Amino acid sequence: MIAAIKPAGSNTRGLLAYLYGPGRHDEHIDPHIVAGFAMLGMPDPGRDENATLTELGRYLDEPVRLRNNEFGKKITDHVWHCPVRAAPGDRYLSDTEWAEIAHRIVEAAGIVPVGDDLACRWIAVRHADDHIHILATTVREDGRRPKLHDSGIRVGDACREIEKDYGLRRLKKGDRTATRRPTQAEMHKAERLGWEQTSQGWLEDRIRAAIPHAATAEELLAYLEADGIAVKPRRAPSGDLLGYAVGRPGDVNENGEQIFRPGGGIAPDLSLPKLKARLETGAPEEHPTARRNRPANPWEQATGALDALHTEITGTGSEGGGDARAQAHIAALGELIEATSQKAPAHLHAELQAASKAFARAQRSQIQSEDRAADTVRIAARDIVHTATGPDGSVLAALVAALVWAAIVARRWHEAKGHAHQADAARQALQRLQAAADHALTPVLTELEQRQPRETTRLTLASDVRAAVPDHADRILADSGWPALATVLADAEAHGHQPHQLLKEAAAQRELSTARQPARVLITRIQHTSRNPAPNRRAEAARRRSTMTASTPTQRARNPQPAAVVTTPAEQQHRQRR
Repeated sequence: MIAAIKPAGSNTRGLLAYLYGPGRHDEHIDPHIVAGFAMLGMPDPGRDENATLTELGRYLDEPVRLRNNEFGKKITDHVWHCPVRAAPGDRYLSDTEWAEIAHRIVEAAGIVPVGDDLACRWIAVRHADDHIHILATTVREDGRRPKLHDSGIRVGDACREIEKDYGLRRLKKGDRTATRRPTQAEMHKAERLGWEQTSQGWLEDRIRAAIPHAATAEELLAYLEADGIAVKPRRAPSGDLLGYAVGRPGDVNENGEQIFRPGGGIAPDLSLPKLKARLETGAPEEHPTARRNRPANPWEQATGALDALHTEITGTGSEGGGDARAQAHIAALGELIEATSQKAPAHLHAELQAASKAFARAQRSQIQSEDRAADTVRIAARDIVHTATGPDGSVLAALVAALVWAAIVARRWHEAKGHAHQADAARQALQRLQAAADHALTPVLTELEQRQPRETTRLTLASDVRAAVPDHADRILADSGWPALATVLADAEAHGHQPHQLLKEAAAQRELSTARQPARVLITRIQHTSRNPAPNRRAEAARRRSTMTASTPTQRARNPQPAAVVTTPAEQQHRQRR
């Protein structure tokens, strides 16, 4: 059951004309009143051929007219309109049932408090099988205005009870974080102009796509303007930015003037204060193209940042566990998904873009974000959109696989907090990310399988699997990706890593019980980990001696690194224990 309270209006007769008319596409059938404040003697143009819409409008507006005459100040926001619609798949409801539902809605909203004989005048009109429209005039019989604050929340709660009592589909409870639904007029305008999206949806997508490109709100507005979007900033006399509104090219009013929409009206998390908190939390970052001596490319850095995200959301680290920090990391995760979709190869773009769009609702909840906590993930997203080169196949596969796991963690966190809408959004994004991960990994698997190690080596590596992850060994070895995993382990061992240790670390970073194909999960995790040089006891000792003998930071920077020395497994085990 969906009840959507519309903004207050001023024309009772005009709304009645729509409710009793044919509809914009002749969809209205047999319009008639099913419930009202006083059914006896109330004119119903749908059942009485002598009744008129003007007569019914005057009947409903009578308390408004009396108050305006008495106080001399005209009320112009007195029309309360609430369509109430059954969910798709719900059973047919009779007029009597719709009448009962209408009474419960107006009681919950505060239009007609229980037992109040001096409440507002209202009617419920039915002109289709699956919904009614409730119209009320918000001046009571005693001349006072009703108390409608938070009426949307109360009506939503009433809908959940109605669903239970009438055996209807149980929908999720609203939490006031959803975007505003487009009006019929906005949808028809988009259709008339040949647009696939309404202006609100189109602008939301463009703003979210621009966020990873900006480090400040001013940069964001400049980026949007350069992208052809009309931008209208609101500034203080000092020049400080106080707010902003944006407009879609071609979206004009009847006078040909550009229509602007404030960011907060497009989506709750796109208001200027929210954007400033997200964009301007950390120290200014040097532009990626001007950086020197970066230890790793942006794609690998992003995968590493997602490891920290997992720790923050699950609370397994020294600073993890706070709801505000977790919410901040989930918001930043959405920006990283968007950044990845923009720079990924063309064959992954559609799935990643759909994942980014679906995850937008998961980025915001009623929990206040500690935005500064997620700087690492947010900077990683910014680095990706500014990089001039794309990733190689295995690096991209590792990042998308890490995004899959991050979305799983985000979904579980929202579920644990009772955020039904956000958990559902994360679930939809996860399906798209998994499809992208499969596409990204396919060529990597093909290349690895073509050079799998010899049988004796695979048997030895299988023993490592059984020793490192005994609970999942059978599934891993039976996975079609096992030959490719064996190649990854053999490659890592050739570069000085211990397969047993890599397997244990990978399994600790991503639990395997829910993995569809555990060998594939381990491939991406181990490839990412094994790109770092294998720790070496002798090399570390030599590096410490070099540091101690260097007299200045400049000299230390110029000291050549000692050559890597391959250690024995016993030496490496000793180092790991140490």
